[in-house]
Amino acid sequence: MSRPQVASYGSWKSPITSELVASGTVGLGQIILDDEDIYWNELRPTEGGRIVIVRRTPDGQTTDMTQSPFNARTRVHEYGGGAFAIIDGTIYFSNFADQRIYRQEPGTMAHPITPEAELRYADIVINRRRSRIICVREDHTVAGREPANTLVSLKFEGGKGGRVLVSGNDFYSSPRLSPDGSRLAWLTWNHPNMPWDGTELWVGELGEDGSLSHAERVAGGTDESVFQPEWSPDGVLYFVSDRTGWWNLYRWDKGNIKPLCKMKAEFGKPQWVFGMSTYSFESAGCIICAYTKEGTWGLATIDTAKGELERIKTPYTEIRSLRASSGLAVFIAGSPTEPPSIVRLDLATRQIDVLRRSSNVMIDAEYLSIPKAIEFPTENGLTAHAFFYAPRNRDYTGPSEERPPLLAKSHGGPTAATSTTLSWAVQYWTSRGIAVLDVNYGGSSGYGRKYRQRLNGQWGVVDVDDCVNGARYLVKIGEVDGNRLAIRGGSAGGYTTLCALTFRNIFRAGASYYGVSDLEALAKDTHKFESRYLDQMIGPYPERRDLYRERSPIHFVNQISCPMILFQGLEDKVVPPSQAELMVKALREKGLPVAYMPFDGEEHGFRRAENIKRSVEAELYFYSKIFGFKIVDSVEPVQIENL
Repeated sequence: MSRPQVASYGSWKSPITSELVASGTVGLGQIILDDEDIYWNELRPTEGGRIVIVRRTPDGQTTDMTQSPFNARTRVHEYGGGAFAIIDGTIYFSNFADQRIYRQEPGTMAHPITPEAELRYADIVINRRRSRIICVREDHTVAGREPANTLVSLKFEGGKGGRVLVSGNDFYSSPRLSPDGSRLAWLTWNHPNMPWDGTELWVGELGEDGSLSHAERVAGGTDESVFQPEWSPDGVLYFVSDRTGWWNLYRWDKGNIKPLCKMKAEFGKPQWVFGMSTYSFESAGCIICAYTKEGTWGLATIDTAKGELERIKTPYTEIRSLRASSGLAVFIAGSPTEPPSIVRLDLATRQIDVLRRSSNVMIDAEYLSIPKAIEFPTENGLTAHAFFYAPRNRDYTGPSEERPPLLAKSHGGPTAATSTTLSWAVQYWTSRGIAVLDVNYGGSSGYGRKYRQRLNGQWGVVDVDDCVNGARYLVKIGEVDGNRLAIRGGSAGGYTTLCALTFRNIFRAGASYYGVSDLEALAKDTHKFESRYLDQMIGPYPERRDLYRERSPIHFVNQISCPMILFQGLEDKVVPPSQAELMVKALREKGLPVAYMPFDGEEHGFRRAENIKRSVEAELYFYSKIFGFKIVDSVEPVQIENL
């Protein structure tokens, strides 16, 4: 191999192209085991972001089960999840275009079983005993009223809107049937809580006529987050709770709640979507579980009788969507050198088989940057967490007197977390000579409830401080160029980005993807699931209108002194386009360099390959003009006003 060429950071030629970022990866989601068949769904950017249900049979054959134009995606809570269920090869799924549930028997075309109406369905489970499905229903039929969420029961063959089993609270999720079908468990919560703030776990009895009675609250409350209730094969109810400050596993049996194994680790995740799973039963005596410590996930077994945890060695640092049956576990996993993949683990031999990779593109490992977990000092004597990716490309090295630009990433949520799984979207930057800092700012999950609650009442402050201090830390230790610091983020991360560019002066450029610029407008105009989220993150509205204005970048554009590029989906119902348009207008009038890229047909999070490709290239082009490095990629120019 020839010696690396010396070239300015940002100008390195990379095999990780924008096409690879946009269309070289499919999104892998919900996994279901149906006898010996394994099902999952795939989000395919090259098919306009359509979600397809895929089946893999024991002989290794994979088949697309839902054909175009069907799109197995629900809009309940806008974020969806839990969009399909299987019984003996028959699929029930929510179709995105009309939000009706469809039934598809083997070898037949799908047909709807719910009426044409403004009704949405999610978190589908099968009630085999009574030939019905149970799911969450979100009712949008009354204009001008907040949608009503309930748990409903529907006949296999369909009918009218379904039988309401549980109602009265603002939100429901995770309906789970006991093995004999006699009892139903579910989660519920009310405004202003989000599910990671406080949920209640309830159990009721199902009569022979399908009615629900004798409901009782088992666990949870306004200050305890319960996650993923599941019944064991012998009819014992398990769940995850953060009552000790950490999401740990518990068992409810004969009215008593007992912890399985107390750890300063997280066995749960923020429930942004339905159908999430971090544990499953191999048998009544053995749980297969995933848990995270300091941002890295591991796999383990738990003996339900002894409460003993045994770590299973795997090459993965991220594990989700875990399902198990006798002798095997199937889950989505990835690592810094492996993209997210559907993985099957033989529990007896510990052999791992990769069933489906999200990306089949093979890139030499010498082009890949491996993340380094870092802790750094932040405000109030605390420390924060992040993963640092140094520039890496086997063909290039930077000039000895030059330090690389830094791109600080602020994740969405904001109560989410970064992932260390191989991401072409990260490697795109590092392989061109741009360092990346992926920040798990205070408020992120994976570090316990106390860390997660740092953001309560402090959104726009703590997250911004941590991004700023992470960048300063890297400058201080000589890793990056303090004069070429940029920040990017989407959704809540877009808000953090806009705040950092408005209320701090360390970053020299930024990119906001569908970010919030006006908190007051967001409080007045967003969907039900997050309509009271800001009560926790900022304060009650309108009582604390002063805080909403103080932390809204749109009111302080006069403080911004650096260039910005904004990306926005014009069909976004979570953060409406007006948020970006107001900011662009203000920056334009102030005379600051600004670029705006709206995309027709995109919602909250881009799904179409052509739009993902265009936005990635536009962002690179923007930084090259602001930071003064040449790019070797052939990129369509972006109109930057006031440059």
